[in-house]
Amino acid sequence: MANDAIAQSRMSVIPREQHTISRKDISENALKVLYRLNKAGYEAYLVGGGVRDLLLGKKPKDFDVTTSATPEQVRKLFRNCRLVGRRFRLAHVMFGPEIIEVATFRGHHEGSPTDRTTSQRGQNGMLLRDNIFGSIEEDAQRRDFTINSLYYSVADFAVRDYVGGVQDLKDGVIRLIGNPETRYREDPVRMLRAVRFAAKLNMKISPETAEPIPRLATLINDVPPARLFEEALKLLQAGYAYETYKLLREYSLFQPLFPTIVRYFTESGDSPMERMIAQVFKNTDNRIHNDMRVNPAFLFAAMFWYPLLETAEKIAQESGLAYYDAFALAANDVLDEACRTLAIPKRITSLVRDIWQLQLRMSRRQGKRAWKLMEHPKFRAAYDLLALRAEVENNQELQKLVTWWSEFQVSAPPEQKGMLTSLDDEPEQRRRHRRPRKRAPRREGSA
Repeated sequence: MANDAIAQSRMSVIPREQHTISRKDISENALKVLYRLNKAGYEAYLVGGGVRDLLLGKKPKDFDVTTSATPEQVRKLFRNCRLVGRRFRLAHVMFGPEIIEVATFRGHHEGSPTDRTTSQRGQNGMLLRDNIFGSIEEDAQRRDFTINSLYYSVADFAVRDYVGGVQDLKDGVIRLIGNPETRYREDPVRMLRAVRFAAKLNMKISPETAEPIPRLATLINDVPPARLFEEALKLLQAGYAYETYKLLREYSLFQPLFPTIVRYFTESGDSPMERMIAQVFKNTDNRIHNDMRVNPAFLFAAMFWYPLLETAEKIAQESGLAYYDAFALAANDVLDEACRTLAIPKRITSLVRDIWQLQLRMSRRQGKRAWKLMEHPKFRAAYDLLALRAEVENNQELQKLVTWWSEFQVSAPPEQKGMLTSLDDEPEQRRRHRRPRKRAPRREGSA
């Protein structure tokens, strides 16, 4: 009923004096695109997250434009334009590193037979291709959430609202436009977007928008793994990973993204793995809010560390292999399963392996090993994971190891040599451990 009311609501125009959007806060390149489209006789509006964030007083990450011009007409107007996408045909107008995405107004699907190059649905209702164009009124109804369906015009500097998005923005509500189940079936990623916006904007998901999500969460399995990987990065690297994580678990959306991890969840939610995940997300959020770089390889290395350990122990017990070999095979198995859901690129999985392998090497500090280890490109990430493990496990041996490496990194060479000499003088059980002559064989199809 709420969505029917939205669909029937009349468009409202918020004039310049009644909103806070100023052209000085809009990218000059986005303004160039809007003005040129208007000058050529086309309707053109700033739309989506850019308008939403400007109304909230936030700095938009990017600026999207929607227009009555077709992608081919946009390309004729801009020499620095390329057309992308099959599922949704878009124009990208490129200004150096900045890309202004230009989409043609979307139209409704009437259910009549159409050319499969224009519109195509899967058996489960997912839109596989959607290039039906329409009016701005139809476009507003085709967008996902009311707060993302607001249009700013440089012709009169007004904001146009066709679906009650301004009121939802004021109320702090994430609300789908149209029938939620139908919209989720069209594109299951909308469930992830609902959670991401709720966490990022500190808003509540409306009851009718939230209700179908746990029931339909398995539809995420139909989304191509490459797209899910990109969505996972948006969820975890937006600066609100911890709040997003809690919502993903609440709405049963964490399982289709990370099935390996969910198998190790506990009722208390206080296992070392769960504490590790919560802490790495909090740390990630802190880094992002302090304008520090975040490495997705470290995130995945931390998230999958405990499934890796359990898998390694199981392989060692069942096969009789040395632990080092079992550990290498377990890394293959864990990453293989993760990549079946999320198409994690090999450049990232190789870094994850490095971080994991360094965990085994960081306790072996005699001789020149410590210096060689510090020269490894992923040493710092491996050290951070070691420190995180010591924190969540409250393990005294790990804490001593972290303290040693902390002091070793900042010590002068003579002091470092003394630290290594004292280690050589200590009898340690691990001293007799030697790396196997042969590396563990890679399993077929490993990441």
